[in-house]
Amino acid sequence: MGANGTVDEIGTERVDTAEPPAPGSGKIEGTMSGERLVFFTDAVTAISITLLVLPLVDLVPEVSADHKGASEVITGHLGQIWSFLLSFAVVANVWREHHRAFSAVTRLTRALVIWNMGWLLAVVVLPLPTEMIGTFGRDRFAGGFYYATLLATMVCRLAMLRILKSTPQLLEEDGRGARVDIDESFTESYWNVIALVAAFAIALAVPLLQYYSLALLILPRRVLKLRARTAA
Repeated sequence: MGANGTVDEIGTERVDTAEPPAPGSGKIEGTMSGERLVFFTDAVTAISITLLVLPLVDLVPEVSADHKGASEVITGHLGQIWSFLLSFAVVANVWREHHRAFSAVTRLTRALVIWNMGWLLAVVVLPLPTEMIGTFGRDRFAGGFYYATLLATMVCRLAMLRILKSTPQLLEEDGRGARVDIDESFTESYWNVIALVAAFAIALAVPLLQYYSLALLILPRRVLKLRARTAA
């Protein structure tokens, strides 16, 4: 019997004509659909983004105990409020991009689930460096921790997009538009990782620009859109 064939009852070799799985596609999991993974991810992300505001809520009894006015909750803690707004925007953006990538995913591989859990871990951890930068300001360790957490979310997203790009059978059967969107998202995510590394380097070199350098993340999408319009 050949390596790719089977033998029927009368001893005739029958060749298995099924196509082999794509290299590196991994084993497709049948116990969880893409939709259930999205629901789970949405729930965990919602909890994480809610946790961001809890340190601000805790400020109210602290200010009251110090016999200060109610306005001191805001005016005396602008750094923490700034870090909350920054991280809220970051989590909202990474959630939106995740939802966009998984909108046409119907099946999963083990590798895809693992990278998704890594992405969730980074999102859940984000409230911690957020509170640290709100408390310690432009401390280098707090800034490095914050940037490292953001980088972890982007690397995990890039890995997930790479899997979806190389394993189109995970997407809807008529999802040609989704495959094009995955390709574009992968390219954008790749340049986002590079932009974040550059922003991190700038933040370390010029502490005054520690978090303003995150504005570099706007560039990849703008440049790619401009190139697409030029090509069209």
